[in-house]
Amino acid sequence: MNFKSITLEWTGNTLIFIDQRKLPVENEMVVCRSHKDVYKAIKNMVVRGAPAIGASAAFGYLLGAMEFNNSDRNKLKEHMKNVKEHLGSSRPTAVNLFWALERMHSKFERAIQNEENWIEELEKEAISIAKEDIEINKRIGRNGESLLKDGDTVLTHCNAGALATVDYGTALGVIRAAIEKGKNISVYADETRPYLQGARLTTWELMRDRISVTLITDNMAGWAMKQGKIDAVIVGADRIASNGDAANKIGTYSLAILAREHDIPFYIAAPLSTIDMTCPDGEHIPIEERDCKEITHIRGQQIAPDEVKCYNPAFDVTPGKLIKGIITEKKVAYPPYKESLRSLFQTSE
Repeated sequence: MNFKSITLEWTGNTLIFIDQRKLPVENEMVVCRSHKDVYKAIKNMVVRGAPAIGASAAFGYLLGAMEFNNSDRNKLKEHMKNVKEHLGSSRPTAVNLFWALERMHSKFERAIQNEENWIEELEKEAISIAKEDIEINKRIGRNGESLLKDGDTVLTHCNAGALATVDYGTALGVIRAAIEKGKNISVYADETRPYLQGARLTTWELMRDRISVTLITDNMAGWAMKQGKIDAVIVGADRIASNGDAANKIGTYSLAILAREHDIPFYIAAPLSTIDMTCPDGEHIPIEERDCKEITHIRGQQIAPDEVKCYNPAFDVTPGKLIKGIITEKKVAYPPYKESLRSLFQTSE
């Protein structure tokens, strides 16, 4: 069985990524033949974005299963436990990673207990996760597009588009859905230091789809709001606590404060798999810290003094009180989030 999207391709024995570190200058592919290759691709941000990380980890788990060539069932169980733990250590903040691995591991345990062709079952499950993500994103888009009016300009941060998911996108999915409804929507994209996902990826995606986009540096957002250029802010999330606190790319918290000051609605767009109901609040969300070279260098070019002290958290947490609504595939949740988010998991579609 094969599967292909803008972000990844499954060939039946390899997982291929578009190398997001090289965009938009180079369009290169990275081929993963083992679960360790997938771990490296996630860890090194060849692929990034919480939903995309989850789907990628599912295929990584499948590759880990295909590596095993021993008939000992106990050794198999231990091997798959190690595969799951190794992949789970790649990016600690993105809860979709753990959600996808738990789903794959549960499928594995059921398949071997029922003596099914467990490799085939895992392949079906990984492809299902990928296909479901696309449909989930489209439902997020449909639920969120009504929040935008014809002629609105949306500010977004980082990349919550097709490249951050399997395809279509969460925050950018809302914009795409509004445009598909016939609305004239334009976008301001923060560059998103230090990894420049907005400058490199969001602008590339939107220009590819002929959606009007204007690039600004992160520290221009407040002035753009003051000038009346922004009608709404929509971003993605890597983990949402049960009280509505949301972890997203560093700089998101600042935007939420600026949006409140300028009376601009601030929305999160994310699938249910990003909501961690076991996490009580943002204080309990693990925040990944990354290599200082990401802020002392740009594309290998040093921009800061040797041995300067650095602090490089990859994410920050926006309190739920600053978020007007959380757009999911079921509906838009509104404050108080402890009740509205819980209801998303209690009601059937």
